[in-house]
This record gives sequence, C-alpha cells and structure tokens, in this order.
Amino acid sequence: MTLPIERARTRRPVTWVTIIGALLLPVIVGAILVAAFYDPAERLDNVTAAIVNDDEPVTIDDQTVPLGRQLTAGLVEGSDDLPSNLDWTITNDDDAAAGLADGTYSAVVTIPAEFSAAATSTAGDDPERAVIEVTTAPDNLVVDDAITAQITSAAASIMGQELSEVYLENVFLGFTTLGDQLGEAADGADQLASGADQLADGTAQYVDGVGQLAAGAQPLATGAAALAPGIGEIADGAAALSAGGYEAADGIDDLAGGAGALSTGASDLADGLSSLADLTAQIPEIPQGVIDAADAVAANSEEIGQFVTGSAATLTALADECRAAGDTGTVCAEIIALSDETNAALPTVTEILDDSDEIAAGIAQFQDAGPQLTAALQASAAGADEIAAGVGGIAGGASQAASGVREIAAGTGALGTGAEEASAGAAQVADGVQQLADGAQQAADGGTALVTGSDQTADGAGELASGLHTAADEIPSYTDDEAQTLASVVADPVEADGIGSDLFGATAVPLLAALALWIGGLGTFVALQAVTARALTSRSASALLALRGLAPAAAIGAAQGLLVAGVVQIAATYEFGEWTVFAGVCVVAGIAFAGVNQALVAVFGGAGRWIAALVAVLAVAAGIVSTVPGWLSSLAAAMPTAPAYNGMVAALTSDGSVGAALVGLTVWMLLAFIATVIAVARRRSAPAAHPLPA
Repeated sequence: MTLPIERARTRRPVTWVTIIGALLLPVIVGAILVAAFYDPAERLDNVTAAIVNDDEPVTIDDQTVPLGRQLTAGLVEGSDDLPSNLDWTITNDDDAAAGLADGTYSAVVTIPAEFSAAATSTAGDDPERAVIEVTTAPDNLVVDDAITAQITSAAASIMGQELSEVYLENVFLGFTTLGDQLGEAADGADQLASGADQLADGTAQYVDGVGQLAAGAQPLATGAAALAPGIGEIADGAAALSAGGYEAADGIDDLAGGAGALSTGASDLADGLSSLADLTAQIPEIPQGVIDAADAVAANSEEIGQFVTGSAATLTALADECRAAGDTGTVCAEIIALSDETNAALPTVTEILDDSDEIAAGIAQFQDAGPQLTAALQASAAGADEIAAGVGGIAGGASQAASGVREIAAGTGALGTGAEEASAGAAQVADGVQQLADGAQQAADGGTALVTGSDQTADGAGELASGLHTAADEIPSYTDDEAQTLASVVADPVEADGIGSDLFGATAVPLLAALALWIGGLGTFVALQAVTARALTSRSASALLALRGLAPAAAIGAAQGLLVAGVVQIAATYEFGEWTVFAGVCVVAGIAFAGVNQALVAVFGGAGRWIAALVAVLAVAAGIVSTVPGWLSSLAAAMPTAPAYNGMVAALTSDGSVGAALVGLTVWMLLAFIATVIAVARRRSAPAAHPLPA
C-alpha cells in the first residue's frame, strides 16, 4: 500500500514500511544508547581487573597488621553504596602483566611490599604515605580507566580514613590517660603540701621548745661557773687548815656554815637540772606522719622529679604541637598557658626535691637528740645531788672538827682533794650546760631555717597541685565510644551529601533522548522529500507546499517523541507526572526537529544532512563533560537540540524551565518553516535557458 507522500531522490512511492522505518529509527537508536549508557554502575562486573598483593605485613604490639590483605578484601568486596563492583582477580605480577598485555585484564592494582609499613608509620618519627600502583591496558575503552581509578581511589581513601580514625582515637584516649595521670600527680602534690604544712607546724613547736631550753640553760651555766671558784676556795682553805690545824679551829664554824650554804646551792643546782630535764622531756615529738612524709618524699624524690619533669615535657610537647599547627582553639590556648605555668614552677619543685634527703635527715637527728639531751640533764642532776650530799657531809665533819682539831687537821688533806675534784666537776658542769645552751640555740636557728624551707615546700607543692588540677580539668576526657566517634568525624570532617553513584548522572537520559530524536528527524528527511518535486508547476502557495512537506514529517516526529519517551520509561521508570511532562517535551522536540531538518535539506540540499549530523556531534560533545572549550559550549547552546535537552532535564529534575524550552523549540520551528517557505519559493522559479520539465 502506497501513500501520497514523495520519497527523496527517487520516484518510488512511500509505503507504510518506509513510515515504520522512520518511526523506529530514533526508537532503535535511543534504545541502543540507553541500554549502553544508562546506569553503568550495575554492570561494572563486565570490567575485569587484577589485584597483585606484594605487601609484607608488619607487627605492632605483638599483633600482625596485614593492611595489604585488608585493602584487597575491601576492593573485592566492594561498597554497600554501590550496587555492583568490578570483576576482581587476585593474582601475581607475572600473570597480571600477561593478562594486561593480552586483554584479559583492563587494569592491574599493585599493592607494594612496603604498603603496611608505610601506612602504619604515623605512629613513628618518620611517617610516610602508603602508595598503590594502578596500571591500565592501553586499549581500554574511554571510561574504563575513569571507573577503575574511581573505585581504587575510593577504596584507598576508605582505608586511609580507617587508619586515621585509629590514630586519632588513640590520641584522644591519650588525652584521657594524661588527664588521669595529671589528676593523680595533683593528688600527690596535695599530699606533699599537707605533709609540708605539718612539718612546718611541728618544726615551729620544736623551735619554741629549743628556744626555751636555751633560755633556761644560760642561767644554769652562769651559776655553775660561779660555783666552781667557790669550791676552789674551799680547797685552798682545806690546805691552810691542814698546815695550821689549830688556827683552823677558829674558822671551823665558818667552814660549817659555808659548807651548809654550798650544800644548799648544790641541791638547788640539782633541782634546776631536774626541772630542765623535765622541760626537755616535754619538748613535743615530731609527728610520725611528718617523718614518714619527709622520708617518702626523700625516697621517691627521683621518681617524683621524673614524673613532674615528664608531665611538664608532655605539656610542652602538646603546646609546641598547637603552636606548630597554628591552632588558636580554646583547648590549645589552655594547654599553652598551663605549659608556661608548669615550666615556671618546675625549678622550685626540683630544688625542694633535691634537698628532700637533707630535710628528712635533719628531722630524724632532731627526733633522736631530744631523748639524749634529757638523759644528759638527768645525769647532771644526779651528780649535783651527790655534790650536795658530799658538801652536807663536809658541814657535818666541820661540826665534829670543832670538838677535835687534830681529827680535822688529819682529814683536811682529804677534804682539799675532794674540794678540788668538786671544783673541777662544777667547771665541767658549767662548760656542759654552756655547750647545751649553744647547741640549743643552733638547733633553734636550724629549726627556723627548716620552718622556712617547709613553708616554701608547702607553697610550691600547693602551686604545683593547683596547676596540675587546672591541667587535669582543662584536658578533655573521652570514653571509648566518644573517642571513636570524634576520631571518625575528625578523620573525615567533610561529607558531600547528594552525590549519586551513577557515573553519567541524571542528564544522561535527556541527552540520549534528544540525540535519538534529532537522528530520527534526520532519518525522516533521508527517506522523505523536503520540498515537493511539483513545486515549480503547482498553483498552490509556497507556504502551503512547505506545510504539505512538513505535515507527515511532523506527525512522524511526534510519534517518534512518544515512542522514545516510552523506551526511556521502560529503562528508568520515572514517576508518572514527571514522565508525562517529559513525554510532552519529547513530542514537541520531535515536531521541531522534523521542521529544522526539513529546512536544512530544503535550503542546503545534501549538505543539509551533513550539517544535521554535525549538530548531533555538537550535542554529544557538549553534553558529556563540562571541560569542553567555551566556544564549543556556546556553539552547542545555539543549536536546536539545546532547548530540547534543557526541557527534558527540567521535566525530570525540576532544574530549569519547561516553558522556556518549549518556547525555544517553537521559535526554532517557526524559523525553520520560514526558511523552508523561502526555499520552496526559490524552487518555483526557473532560468529562461532551461525549459520546464515535462
């Protein structure tokens, strides 16, 4: 069955087969393009790639870390965000090279031997970046290299993020440990300050008691010194009595009276010494807690010094890292201030810890000296009692001597000897008591220095405790879950939301549909005549003749638009409302493309079809990637395919205006129809030299 439509370049009639072929051309083209390019991520397993794992695992804290195997497993397993993955093959270097050469593998991912060592080097002093090598076949298709690079880079990025999370989690947990240790150090410094305060109080009591001892011993020394010359005079008198016994009879009574006074003075001396001994016994003992605290500080001074120095060094390192990073946040500012305060107090604390042995020894010596002093005073009191008893005996002997001078003369030699010994003993007592007074004064002076040092120790320990408490409060503390969450955020602080996994994006379907419809319009006027062959002989108006040529092509274009929209719906399954608008744009685009292709062929003849093919190439070139030259993008935007593409994108994504696209297509349709009318009008005139065809 033939139709009253003229076929291009032949007199053969147009049949329904011709019309169906014109209708199916864009459908077949669109179906092929959509099947080839729509959602390629679902068919990534058609790309075969090889993995060569040459990595040598490392051992950290007695645990093997095979990061090369983990990366291999991650590549093979793929991601939950992508519905498909490459077809990976784990092999060796020789097989990978051979497969890359013969086309078995499109790409080869090589994990070098030092991968694990480099990836875990962040815990050391010389960190380096772990690198994997990607080699692609020279005859790969256009997008295969991009797909392989994207998936490999994503896997490497995820591996790097996981390593960063582990490193940062350890750092944040280290903050918590450091805060706990500083808290313990602050508690120890509080105890040190408390012990130093107790030491200062006990030492002050000691200084007061020793001062009282020195004050009481000084008059005792003066009395004992005055007693010695008197006893010496007794010895001289006894010698004179022995030489002139009868003359001594008159002074025996005086001697008896002096001996009685001497006995009374000796008894008073004994009482004073006993009182002094009681006074020394009342000197308060240094609290055992003070002695233990001083001994503990002396015994652990090196460890305490190392801990304090280490804590200060840790704070200094943290402050240096903050300064080096240029971090001006609150945490870094507090750490820097705390580091400066700790370093300022460190010399005082170190000096006190260095003198802790001498302080502990002085306290122990003072504790031992009290009982010895009391014992010496008690012994001196006993000696004074003996002197008093001896002098009393002298007084009794002098009374008896009054009745027998001869017996006195015979006993005065012994009396002189005893008096000399008593004089020497009194002198020794005076010297001992004077030494006691001097020693007590020196002890009081040393105790004053000890009180000052203890106060300084207490003040320094208090400042250290305050600084350490401030540091412990300012350093953040995290639980395991908080540290893991924070490390995850810091390792990947920026997340791009809304990025799809489709390698060609939402504009792929509009581009392919517009291209298919344009090729359909071009194919229509490959089969149909753009301008009727009877234009020269027809009596109809040029516009009517142009419309007669456009009408069947426009009907075919509308049908092509509807069919292409149906194919797209089968592949993509859009919402009915979106697809309805999309189908409407496709119908208008099919009609407009029919009019433009008619005008191109009517005006330029066969060259018009060449121009139409060039328009299709421009649409593809400008629609795949945004990196094309600006002049090429501007030229493609001026083509009739641009409003059709923009309208389809607006229908499916709500980006842009469908109305503006329809207006653009209408303008192209009107311009094309005007150009066709002009071409028809030119065909209706013939030069005089050429006769009209039969």
